[in-house]
Formats: sequence, structure tokens, C-alpha cells
Amino acid sequence: MSDLFKDKNISPMLMYETTAFSDKDYIFELKLDGIRCIAYIDTKSVVLQNKRFKDVTAIYPELASMYKCVVNRCVLDGELICLKDGKPDFYGIQKRSLMTDRFKISLAARKNPVQFVAYDILYIGKKDITALPLTERKMLLEKNVKDGNNLSISRYVEEKGKEFFELVKEQNLEGIVAKKKDGRYYIGKRTREWVKIKVMQDEDLYIFGYLPDSGGNVKDLILGFFDKDGTAVCRGKVYLGVSSEDRKLVAQYALNNKVSTPWFSQYKNAVWLKPRLKGTAHFMQQTPNGSMRQPVWKGLRDDI
Repeated sequence: MSDLFKDKNISPMLMYETTAFSDKDYIFELKLDGIRCIAYIDTKSVVLQNKRFKDVTAIYPELASMYKCVVNRCVLDGELICLKDGKPDFYGIQKRSLMTDRFKISLAARKNPVQFVAYDILYIGKKDITALPLTERKMLLEKNVKDGNNLSISRYVEEKGKEFFELVKEQNLEGIVAKKKDGRYYIGKRTREWVKIKVMQDEDLYIFGYLPDSGGNVKDLILGFFDKDGTAVCRGKVYLGVSSEDRKLVAQYALNNKVSTPWFSQYKNAVWLKPRLKGTAHFMQQTPNGSMRQPVWKGLRDDI
């Protein structure tokens, strides 16, 4: 019989995406803007593993003492986060995750330590508890784990998902996660018992050009806007959501509206256009360089 702790081959439970809702059969947690991680914690040691089964323990030395916060050996599902101005900073944790130099890692660990936020417990003592209802696992999590040493427990609200989502939106956070109270933990599976609700925003942008595919057809749209001084500002590129109809319209427009001077130097081999076509992009937060995070094209607009 397999042992979750010894085997260390847990792939985190996944979730679908939906819109905000309220339901007495669900709890609602903050969707943390970090990196998913499984923590195997014994009485004297901690092993951290990302969702691709890579041991990342050495990258986060500040988490080595998390074992002091647990009563029994356990396996926790959670998120690695960095905080900036009191909010999770995805780009901060992403930068940490790519570090390999031990000296730089130790400096970063002291300057801006990573936190592990646990939102589920899958194993305790010598027992697999993934078949227990979520509410029971939450109680066991609170009994077995104490906040401290860069380890904390995710808090949640019951029933009032819509109200919670509006508060999260006001604070410009990533979103929320809804979880069915009586749901079990499905290792490595995507189910609708866990669903994420992201805070997204829309922006109307000009099409400054496009990146062609190998056949010369429209692939990625290059988007931007003009600031108050009339300077073109790049907002990045988008591929997802661009319909075949919109690609045809852009290609047709390009026949008589190309320009030779590049608008933005970072895109090589782009086809540049007179920026008259406008459409709407749907995306998460702005990246540090001003681009859109996870953009999706909603379509061309003929009313503006």
C-alpha cells in the first residue's frame, strides 16, 4: 500500500474557473498570487515540492523551520507567496523561484522572506485523510498547525461568495476560490468542487500590428494606446480569444494600412499598422513592465 508521505508524488488538486456566486454549501478563500506547493513536514524536517514534483526546498531556506509549527508529521497543500505592501506579489515569488545562487538566495530570504500559506491537510501522523470532507480536513489543519515561522493557515468565509469577491476586487487582489464543504481531495484531478473566480479588467486598445504565423497569417495582435502627449505605449500582445473573423478583418485592413517604421522595438518580424482598429482586451493585473497578465481578446469594436 502506498504512503503519501514516503512516496512524495502528490499532484495538487486542480480547479475550474467561474463567476462569483454565493452558496451555503461552499467556503470561500482568498486566491493567493503565488506558487502552488506541497509541503511534507516531519518532526525535524521540511521538504517542499512544486506541482511538477521538483524539490524546491533549497530555494526557500527561511521555511526550513516550519516543522516547529506542526504537532504531527503531515502533508500540506498550500501556496508560496512574497508580500509587497501587504499584498501577494507574484513577480516577487517568481523571481525567487528562478534563483540558483546560494548566496543570493540567502540574501533574498533575509530581505523579503517567503511565506507558506496552508489551505489543506492531506496526511497526518501516518494516515491519508484525502477522503474526509473538506470541513473535517480544515478542522484537522487548525489543530495540527500553528501560525509562525513563515507558516500560516488560509482563512475563509462561508456562504457569502459574492460579497467576499467584491471586497477582494476593491483591494485589487487576484480573486477568490470556492470549495464545496463536503468535498474530498482529488489528487491531481480538476473538479468543480473547487472553482476559482478571478478579478479581471477590460481595456479598449488600438491594434498597432500583429505577429504572423509561418504562413504569414495573423497570429498575435500587438496592442497599445496613446498617452496624453501622443506617445504610443505598448500593452503587449494577445493570442487567446482572437476569432478567425477578427484575424481576417485585421489581415484585410493590413492590405492598405501598413507602416514601415516599427511602433515597438521588442517585437521582431511584426507587421505594423496604422493604429485605427480598436478592440477590448480582458486581463488580470498589469505586469511590472506595463504589459497585460494573461490577456484574452474580447473582440473588435466598431462603436468607438
